[in-house]
Amino acid sequence: MRTRIEIKNQITTSFINNEVISGAYGLTENLTFEQQFSLVSFENILFDILSFSIFLLEQLFNQHQKEVEDQLYNQKSGSLPWYRFMALKFQYGFALITDSDEFDNSSSTTEQIEASKIIKYAAVNEGDVQGTVIVKIAGETNGVLAPISASAQTSVEAYFEEIKYSGTRVRVINYLHDRLFLNLRIYRNPLVLDANGVSILTGVKSVEEAIQAYMKELPFNGELELESLTDKLQLVDGVITAHLIEASTSHITEEGYGLPNPIDVKRIPESGYFQVVNFDNISYVV
Repeated sequence: MRTRIEIKNQITTSFINNEVISGAYGLTENLTFEQQFSLVSFENILFDILSFSIFLLEQLFNQHQKEVEDQLYNQKSGSLPWYRFMALKFQYGFALITDSDEFDNSSSTTEQIEASKIIKYAAVNEGDVQGTVIVKIAGETNGVLAPISASAQTSVEAYFEEIKYSGTRVRVINYLHDRLFLNLRIYRNPLVLDANGVSILTGVKSVEEAIQAYMKELPFNGELELESLTDKLQLVDGVITAHLIEASTSHITEEGYGLPNPIDVKRIPESGYFQVVNFDNISYVV
């Protein structure tokens, strides 16, 4: 997509290269528009307005095209993206219209409809068994990813039983977060970070903030790449070298959380999302 500056440059270049306009203004050949018109000139202000208007219009067209493409992609019934699309459309406490995969919103307010959409994140994959679709979901509690309630999960499972394609088994995964354990040695610049990893300038633990920021940047059911994490830590002001000694994770089962398993290079969370247990195993050395 063109930037506003690119659009304006195309307009002004065409303007000064027009023979009629060049003669009327007495323009000098080989000089740019900026060299011949001041910032406060009528022409410059006019082209600023025009370029911004065209830029905004192109953004709207691009967004519209993206939305149309997303709709077409998600509405291929029975496909994996379609199951994800339908998961995000789920409305807790609402009934489906008979012989339809649409909810009956005829007597509900916009606020009630939005509040009923408790699934905020979803990812869909094919299961190991042929004909099985795995739907990972999560809601939010105080802005943090969290599983939906057991009763809500029962409703979600009934919903998929109603709308799924014949011969397909849908398994809903609604787990607590995968636990992530990090063992890090941070070689610090003592002029910037103190012995506890606190920024002398801002008073915050910059490394811990960077880790949390990286976790938020991971898409739902996204792959945690250890190299990408250390690359992000290397950018923290005051970090000379970020050495990841070990990373391990454990996910919840019917018996509770299992023992942590080491991550070699990368890992996709069983629940769809990770949560760092604590930062106790981060040491700061000079």
